[in-house]
Amino acid sequence: MNTGISARLDRIGRDGRFVIVPMDHGITLGAVRGLKNIEATIDAVTRGGADAVLTQKGIAPRVHPNKNDAGYIVHLNASTTIGPDANDKRMTGTVEEAIRAGADAVSFHINVGSNYEPKQITDLAEVCSKADTFGMPVIAMSYARGPDVDERDAESLGHAVRLAEEVGADVVKTAYSGDADSFEHVVESTRLPVVIAGGAPEGDEATLAAVRGAMDAGGAGVSIGRSVFQHDSPEAIARAVSGVVHDDLSAEEALDEVGLLANA
Repeated sequence: MNTGISARLDRIGRDGRFVIVPMDHGITLGAVRGLKNIEATIDAVTRGGADAVLTQKGIAPRVHPNKNDAGYIVHLNASTTIGPDANDKRMTGTVEEAIRAGADAVSFHINVGSNYEPKQITDLAEVCSKADTFGMPVIAMSYARGPDVDERDAESLGHAVRLAEEVGADVVKTAYSGDADSFEHVVESTRLPVVIAGGAPEGDEATLAAVRGAMDAGGAGVSIGRSVFQHDSPEAIARAVSGVVHDDLSAEEALDEVGLLANA
């Protein structure tokens, strides 16, 4: 790892742990709740303790004045839910564009097991190579998704995270397998820091239980979007997630500290 990558990883995390709130969903889902006034949401989650936020490059001017010195990640590919196939992620930006947008890191989504896997592997490898020349960290959003693929299967998720390391990523995000025991295999499949995705909101207690389980399995944190930015109190839930990741609180302790335990 070169000095630039190491320095920039410190800007998007703390002591090798990460609380990232992705808000690139506007291109995927549209201007859903929490993203219309994205400025206020960014301000809230970063005041709550998010280490970094993530958007597509075009949102950068709305990010920087509101991120309270948190890190910034630019996502480089996308698809929409109303298009022909949401697994067909296409390039939306370059490493150079992310640098011009003030990013501290870039991210790229790959669906391992999908019909688009071969092209996505090539694209991710090229992003990693280019990013390395600039000392820019790459977060690979590496999921097990495709025909006949179990998206929560630990073996498949382990394959997905190992692929990210093999092509040169610095951090890997993937789905949570559902329990700490099975997620240990996922974490042990790579030497990269592994952070979990959130998915569709299932309630505060379920969100924090997944975070606690991932950390207990040796995970490095989270990259959770909708369960945070669509929450009635984005600042409070971000603070609770940060409490589990950075302060090793239990799910109940974290929710209680921010006044959300009664709502769990």
